[in-house]
Amino acid sequence: MTVAPVQAPSRVLVVEDEDNIATALEFLLLREGYHHDRVASGADALPRIRDTRPDLVLLDVMLPEVSGYDICAGIRTDPALAAVKVLMMTARGSAMERKRGIEFGADGFIAKPFELKDLRAEVRRLLAP
Repeated sequence: MTVAPVQAPSRVLVVEDEDNIATALEFLLLREGYHHDRVASGADALPRIRDTRPDLVLLDVMLPEVSGYDICAGIRTDPALAAVKVLMMTARGSAMERKRGIEFGADGFIAKPFELKDLRAEVRRLLAP
């Protein structure tokens, strides 16, 4: 009988400047069994992504210093980060914002405030093998 190798938990980086939202995200990720980390500024996001190569980035659109769109574009133009999934989050959930996020290469888009079950479903979808 062969035993399947144990898969390491997925690694998720939260890029969110609002502490209350980041706390809720971290609670969800912990409960789901994901390894997670957080940066609170746009300027810190790309260097951390390049250093840690997370499986998924939960990326706020409106961040201090560098926008989520610019971070997403930076991920998508770096071949070493091709496997990184990006779920963009914004308080402005308009169709225009969603279209712009997808144009920048986001794999998913969720409007704030979001239901935790909706966020959980999106994270699971993006991290599915």
